[in-house]
Amino acid sequence: MKDYSILITDDEQSQRDILYGYLKKKGFTVFAAASGSEAIKIVNENSVDIILSDYKMPEMTGLELLPRVKKINPEINFVIITAYGTVETAVDAMKQGAFDYISKPVNLDELDLLIEKIIEHKNLKAENKLLKEQLVEKHKLSSIISQSTKMDEVLSVASRASQSKATVLITGENGTGKEVLAKAIHFVSPRKDEPFIVVNIPALSENLLESELFGHEKGAFTGADKLKKGRFEIAQGGTIFLDEIGDMTSGTQVKLLRTLQENTIERVGGSETISINVRVLAATNQDLEKKIQEGTFREDLYYRLNVVKINIPPLRERREDILPLIDFFIGKYSEENDKQNIGISKEAIDKLLKYNYPGNVRELENIIERSVVLMRGQTILESDLSLGVKGLSQESEIRKGEAGTLTEQVEELEKKLIYDALRQTNGNQTKAGELLGLTERNLRYKMKKYNITK
Repeated sequence: MKDYSILITDDEQSQRDILYGYLKKKGFTVFAAASGSEAIKIVNENSVDIILSDYKMPEMTGLELLPRVKKINPEINFVIITAYGTVETAVDAMKQGAFDYISKPVNLDELDLLIEKIIEHKNLKAENKLLKEQLVEKHKLSSIISQSTKMDEVLSVASRASQSKATVLITGENGTGKEVLAKAIHFVSPRKDEPFIVVNIPALSENLLESELFGHEKGAFTGADKLKKGRFEIAQGGTIFLDEIGDMTSGTQVKLLRTLQENTIERVGGSETISINVRVLAATNQDLEKKIQEGTFREDLYYRLNVVKINIPPLRERREDILPLIDFFIGKYSEENDKQNIGISKEAIDKLLKYNYPGNVRELENIIERSVVLMRGQTILESDLSLGVKGLSQESEIRKGEAGTLTEQVEELEKKLIYDALRQTNGNQTKAGELLGLTERNLRYKMKKYNITK
């Protein structure tokens, strides 16, 4: 803990003293400030990792302090402490870069878990920083936008896997960005200057797929009037990305397995064995283990593909990424449509934050593009948003006024999600925690907090 420093900013001395003493005993380097201006002076003169700031202070609110701190050091993790929680305050804090908020009176167990989460987040950020820099600077793949711990974990695994020759299986729902991640892995790998070839398996029939993958000899079948090289030959030295591998037929699975085992191919209608040097990345939105049990996917092929598995979580499970994605897509489509200084209303942001995104990042991008194209003024309004029917439901939307304060609404949602996860896992707390993106310790704390005994 000695490597992390925390600044407590609060005009109430008793609150400062309690938190200061508690965090000092935990081994942190701790600073204390009675006002926003004093906090800014400390940030300018010291290395600060985390700021715990009261929201309501006489000279400068925590929300006003936040952008000034971020201007000095954007890597500082900022947490708002407030007894005045509203949806509007939380949205503003998130939009300006706050990591999270915590309610007064501060629960010290909850504070421990929040700091633990911040430290884990910072470690993962450092680990994949090089990957992001390479993607943006060298290959303009800046569409990998993320602030969530879950996506940091994804990028961390991708960064390490990129330097190997191992096959990678990328799983996730439609629209989560599996092909984008595959490109990222290729373009930061030692093969980055060689071809990156994409094969969309569902778009091709079995016979056509074999020809596309392995090529064919002249006269191999009707219409084969000349020799054709397959995608594996074209990708020589580079990477081939097999999208939606779960749709591959059993006959083609056998041939792909042989290719992975022997690093060779034979063109359709030919007998020559051709050596290849191609890195294979595959993706699917299906449960391949279930398909193995059903007898529609080969177990030996699965293990050949699944050397490194990366699961991209759906957008509804990493809501911290929604705001930065909104900003990115507004910028992208403003430029494409020659529009400048486009903003978005708080009501529109609130609606987008509550939406469930069955189509994931791809759907969010479509929503923003349509809004930018059809908007009448300079600000995207709630009325400009066209959201799918499936995304908003009584279970996925937090409604103002229905459960009281923001804290009460969040607690009700947390309780429901925990009950649902425990029900899905038959009470297994480890698996339930994994579903919720929580450590088992964090889940146990929340269960105790909400008196959940199931």
